[in-house]
Amino acid sequence: MATTWISRTNGSAPTSAYKYTVSLWIKRSQISSRSHFVRVINPSATTYYMYFEFQADDKLHFYDTNSNGGLDRVTNNLLRDVNGWYHVMAVVDTTQATASNRVKLYVNGEEPSYASTTHTNGQNTAVVGNENGKTFYIGADGSVPTRYFSGSISHFHFCDGYAYSPSDFGSTDSTTGEWKINTSPSVTYGNNGFFVLKDGNSVTDQSGNSNNFTVANGTLTKTEDCPSNVFATWNPLNVNTTYPPVYANGNTDIDSHNNTGNFQGSSTLGMTSGKFYMEIKAKSNGHNMLGVSYDAQDDARTGWYPGKYSWSWGYYEADGEVLNNNANVGGSFASYTSGDIIGIAINLDDLQGGLNKLYFSKNGVWQNSADPSNHSSTTGVVGITANQTYFFCCGDASNASSSKSTANFGNGYFGTTAVSSAGSNASNNGIFEYDVPTGFTALSTKGLNL
Repeated sequence: MATTWISRTNGSAPTSAYKYTVSLWIKRSQISSRSHFVRVINPSATTYYMYFEFQADDKLHFYDTNSNGGLDRVTNNLLRDVNGWYHVMAVVDTTQATASNRVKLYVNGEEPSYASTTHTNGQNTAVVGNENGKTFYIGADGSVPTRYFSGSISHFHFCDGYAYSPSDFGSTDSTTGEWKINTSPSVTYGNNGFFVLKDGNSVTDQSGNSNNFTVANGTLTKTEDCPSNVFATWNPLNVNTTYPPVYANGNTDIDSHNNTGNFQGSSTLGMTSGKFYMEIKAKSNGHNMLGVSYDAQDDARTGWYPGKYSWSWGYYEADGEVLNNNANVGGSFASYTSGDIIGIAINLDDLQGGLNKLYFSKNGVWQNSADPSNHSSTTGVVGITANQTYFFCCGDASNASSSKSTANFGNGYFGTTAVSSAGSNASNNGIFEYDVPTGFTALSTKGLNL
């Protein structure tokens, strides 16, 4: 949500002053930084409050405090995954006779071990989270706006007066062991309860209570990326740490920033078979290199751009060359500049001369008259090494200027700007500016399992 957050003020007496459940699905973009994704507070009297956050050490932390005492728990677990979605819950019930049962946290259906716990609330004492008159913030602190959450949130449930279990909101897949979302849980929400961010960026309460939120700051952007279909983004954990780039908008925008680092990013998901498509819009008159790599980790370690070495291929902004091992292997492609949209299609199923196939388009026109939809065609194909795991990559081929770009892995947005008119084949697990070649799909978990 970056610098975006939503809010509403509780307008009723709580159904129970002693119980509530918070359940949401959350995908992180930024790690190692303290960030509140829930805060409940009276902005004019900040003494008592509730919050749910990631600490700077990436542990999950829940806190609810008032004159009755505090409920405070920190997990041992480090939640550092920037690819998948976490299901996180906090269940408060001070009617419990055992102090340790008065607040419990859950991650993907399981209660973690705790690094620290404090239970100074006595039995049957009131709590803050569902208190009348308190303002409920999602995506930021509210009182300290710099503690905003960077990432995505989906299916946010708040149940006032009820202590639910993880099995009410999800279940374990009997085949894969994966914790899966229940998109329509049978729960009761109580007076101050709500259900928002159900199927996109709607802040309208789906619980039936009409406890609607408003966008308090920023732009709330819809994403196809969701708990049941995870889309690739750029991976902030695989970077040149000496010259790290700056990421934004859910790790889809990238900026080489300091003009000295060449490697920028690789996709969070890799590809060993199948046919995949993505789009990248150039944002600066720089030296973008856009392409693929089968050793993205080595690209990050050496700090070089796609196309510098034998394991990667990159389409160069300034002159249109497609480089591999620092030699042009693509023939005569068009150069591109700020505002141009480059399509990248990779075919890892069909071989040509023992090689897999890579294609590039500029503003919807496939370069060298290529036709990725014709899987037997050899026109305009860039041959790439077979039997490897590939990642989409981008980089900066010059130390002299900052390269910037914004990626659409299928969410239908470049940053916070929606595609102007979605191309065909959008049902292939993604929404793109231009037509997706026949047989290709977005790089997502559903796309990987077609």
